[in-house]
Amino acid sequence: MRARTLHLNVNLLHSGVYPSAWRLPDSRPDAFMDIDHFVRIARVAERGKLDAIFLADTPAINDRIDDRPFNALEPTVVLASVAAATSHVGLVATASTTYNEPYNLARRFASLDLVSRGRAGWNVVTTADAAAGRNFGFAGASEHGARYARAREFTELVHALWDSWEDDAVLGDKASGRFIDTGKVHAVNHRGAHFSAAGPLTVPRSPQGHPVTFQAGGSEDGRELAAATAEAVFSLAQTIEDGAAYARELRARAARYGRAPDALVILPGLATVIGSTEAEARRRQDELWDLVPESYSLARLAGTLRIDPAQLDLDKPLPDPLPLPPDANHTMFLGTVALARREGLTVRQLLRALGGGVGHRIVAGTPEAIADDIEAWFRAGAADGFNLMPDVLPDGLETFVDAVVPLLQRRGLFRRDYAGATLRDHLGLPRPANRYALGGTSLSA
Repeated sequence: MRARTLHLNVNLLHSGVYPSAWRLPDSRPDAFMDIDHFVRIARVAERGKLDAIFLADTPAINDRIDDRPFNALEPTVVLASVAAATSHVGLVATASTTYNEPYNLARRFASLDLVSRGRAGWNVVTTADAAAGRNFGFAGASEHGARYARAREFTELVHALWDSWEDDAVLGDKASGRFIDTGKVHAVNHRGAHFSAAGPLTVPRSPQGHPVTFQAGGSEDGRELAAATAEAVFSLAQTIEDGAAYARELRARAARYGRAPDALVILPGLATVIGSTEAEARRRQDELWDLVPESYSLARLAGTLRIDPAQLDLDKPLPDPLPLPPDANHTMFLGTVALARREGLTVRQLLRALGGGVGHRIVAGTPEAIADDIEAWFRAGAADGFNLMPDVLPDGLETFVDAVVPLLQRRGLFRRDYAGATLRDHLGLPRPANRYALGGTSLSA
């Protein structure tokens, strides 16, 4: 078993994780569509020796754009630009298996991996958003189990396409005039329940073999997809006990697929609000919360729960019972309801605990308190690291890099420099063997 090393990504949510982050005096309202903003944050992350920057995505406007910035730019286009301005930090983009086709997505991410010299990652999501469905000609979101059945075949086909070129297929032999060893470029010839693809891919194999496969989903179907196909998992956990239980359960699932127990890097989301004192951190958090419109946070919560906002009384607990909607984002639904029930929160208290709709755990405090929290989760096996979500970008990340990272380094938890060049190097993940070079067959064989 490899030695455990702390891993830190930054989830680059436009102006910051708080819906009100864009309203602070030093924030730029237009940053969500300015590539310089993304490049600046990536450079800060690289200065802090973070593993990667992480871009979420939804192919629809599913938020109240009159209240806050949103994820407007296509992630792989952004990361291609960021790749040219950085040298080490990993580049992870979200792309849906519900509203893409495997060949085009495999080609796009393989291209990003080559452009970045082996720093790309793909975050696999199934997209539970009805507005996205309507943008692609459907009445709404498809049923949860059906989305994940498609996602499983989609992901396996993408992996096969990434293997369609062996490492040494490109010859470029000027003397003989032989450019490609075509015996090392393979058709996939996949015929499945959801997809058909002949292959091969048009993109040769990258320095890290495959882009790293991330997955974000905590439902039963999501865990099964992660156990079978993912290398890193963006999870949701509000307590150390929940995080440790999730990690144990997911690793046991992976073992049933013949995978090593440490084959997965588990990264819960962590929103941070940092101040030089506890009081300063609380003041900053209060300022951000006071700027969040109540109607926005209420609508966001109702959307997560798939109920009418009129069913939510601010000064009462959540309605009981709350049935799990079949087409919802199960991870956010279950995490939100569990937090409210466990803490006995009213709707008003829950909204604040969620930061106006964040969903992931929020920690406010001094750099030492943040470092203590990270260390406790890491040593308990509740996390291999975190997908960080600073309250405000870029300054929340700058504070983390300048004040928290040195503490983690002094405690021997986090790297002082990059030991390798690829995202796999950063995450301690092996380079995948090529199935065709090993005599493997296509998915359809």
